[in-house]
Amino acid sequence: MNNAAVFAGEFKNFLKFFLDELKPRGPWLTPFNIISIPTIIVGLIILYFRFTLGLGSVTNLSQQYPFGFWIGFDVMTGVALAGGSYVVCFVVYVVRMEKYHSIVKVTVLNGLLAYIFYSGALVLDLGRPWHIINPIIGNSFGYNSVLFLVSWHFLLYMTVLFVEFSPTIAEWAHWPKLQKFLKSLTLGAVIIGITLSMLHQSGVGAMFLMAKPKIHPLWYSEYIPLLYFVSSIFAGMSMIIFEGSISSKVFSNMIGPKTHHAHNDIVLGMAKGAAITMFVYYFFLAFIFMHGEKWELIGTPYGYWYLVEVVGFVLVPCFMYAYGVRNKNFGVIKAASIMALLGVVLNRQNVCLIAYNWNVPVKYYPSWQEIVVTLMVVFVEIWVLRWIITRMNVLSKE
Repeated sequence: MNNAAVFAGEFKNFLKFFLDELKPRGPWLTPFNIISIPTIIVGLIILYFRFTLGLGSVTNLSQQYPFGFWIGFDVMTGVALAGGSYVVCFVVYVVRMEKYHSIVKVTVLNGLLAYIFYSGALVLDLGRPWHIINPIIGNSFGYNSVLFLVSWHFLLYMTVLFVEFSPTIAEWAHWPKLQKFLKSLTLGAVIIGITLSMLHQSGVGAMFLMAKPKIHPLWYSEYIPLLYFVSSIFAGMSMIIFEGSISSKVFSNMIGPKTHHAHNDIVLGMAKGAAITMFVYYFFLAFIFMHGEKWELIGTPYGYWYLVEVVGFVLVPCFMYAYGVRNKNFGVIKAASIMALLGVVLNRQNVCLIAYNWNVPVKYYPSWQEIVVTLMVVFVEIWVLRWIITRMNVLSKE
């Protein structure tokens, strides 16, 4: 009885503490709030009609285009941009490069939120959301299905990311014993997480192996799982540079002097890794292109568009990264990170939407409602990220 009373008292204190933490901090009338709050409200209204009247009421999806903007951007692109979590964990815990240790927690947090929100956005895109359990249990798909593997990779990797970040949550909640226990699980969680992330990054690409007749030959390849995996590496590094540059200014008062001092060194290291990975990725693309003898396709409109992606958003930022690292030009590095991220976004949209069913007369274009809901998902993720960073020990500790 005494134990029950103690537990009830602790729970009451924690609930009071949690409700107090929910109170807003700082000014409300910021440019981001002014833009994001109306977008979130409109997005929620659109979702009401989506769940009451069906997908057709707010989207331009059809039987020919089952993968719309919600999957093409939220899932396919969002998962690739979250690759920084497994890259940094590999560099810190496996390669033992301690200079990147200060960005482990914030990178894992970014990855966790990306998987929760972007994978969770799958519920919005399913005509019957309650059937989302089917690929997880193998119902109607089978245990040999790529979708079955990807579903389990996603589910397990989100769990692993939560375990990796959980010591920070326990510290915030003032649970020292639980924090100590959760820290003991970190190395094992990292090893499992790296393995799962490598598998599902390539697994997402493997789903398109079954769509060979529908994808333009310039974008289809038997090596698309490898291309998706390699591109997720430099996408993750580019996102770290992009987000780190913003965080260092927005949350500058929460970052310690040692972390501030190491920021430029971290950016240079990430840029060097991104340049090398992009060169490898470009080599793979060139090898696949020449092996497939696709020269005659370059002189077509789709061929010109392919060159825009491969040259403009892969080769050019690759050289920009190399130049920026060599000359320690952080402006060029930041510009290269934006171009590299746009290149990954463009690649995923080409495979999922633009070059998908490329020869059908009626093309798919996302509706304005689909775009607003995607912005809503991104804004809500940023709100949650900001709330966690301003309350938990994510950036402040050396």
